[in-house]
Amino acid sequence: MAVIAYIVNALIDLYIIILIVTIIASWLVAFGIVNRNNQIVDAILRTCYGLTEPVLRPVRNMLPSMGGIDISPIFVFIGLRAIQLGLNNYVFGPAVRNGF
Repeated sequence: MAVIAYIVNALIDLYIIILIVTIIASWLVAFGIVNRNNQIVDAILRTCYGLTEPVLRPVRNMLPSMGGIDISPIFVFIGLRAIQLGLNNYVFGPAVRNGF
């Protein structure tokens, strides 16, 4: 069970890192620091957007318009950390303590 807990925690942490990379990349593109015409940059951005948009889009649809400010990644980050905390405290922790 400890291995499963480690893998689940690692995947959640990896998704949070991808979310942060997506946020920073979108800022770099918006401010004109990074050019999307570069094939490597475009491939990284498409991969990041492809992984994060299915989660961010429903959150954006539930939030009111903030005048161009996207706070949906904050809610997704908080939700992921809450899921991780809940799994560790109520699923993986007791299972590991009981010897599973």
